[in-house]
Amino acid sequence: MQLDVREIQKILPHRFPFLMIDKVVECEPNQKLVAIKNVSVNEHFFVGHFPDEKVMPGVLIVEAMAQAGCIYFYYSKNMQGKNLIYYLAKVTAKFIAPVVPGDQLKIEVTTIKMLPKAGFLETKAFVGDKLVAEAEIGFGIKEV
Repeated sequence: MQLDVREIQKILPHRFPFLMIDKVVECEPNQKLVAIKNVSVNEHFFVGHFPDEKVMPGVLIVEAMAQAGCIYFYYSKNMQGKNLIYYLAKVTAKFIAPVVPGDQLKIEVTTIKMLPKAGFLETKAFVGDKLVAEAEIGFGIKEV
């Protein structure tokens, strides 16, 4: 299954400048999700985050991984049509290489453990074939 940004906006409450997922290129519920974040030089955070040596902040890479994880949970738990709020409970992250303008983040999400209203996911972010960040993310959901 693939999703464009309009379909993603039906799932996630985030909007510009905090919607961090541009498309989903693969979604196999309860197995794996692959999402894309195109990193443009026009991103608002590059204005003040090392303006002479632009680097995407690690916290925003984690946010992109968490948003991909929410989409994965949405389909894995068959939540279609429900409005959800997501709460991060725990994040353990490791950053391996910088992400700079022009990069395309490929985010992979797999299951560690799923509960009815929460989950623990393994996420990895790549630029090309190079691993740039990884995180274990724990979260909960609430229907609104």
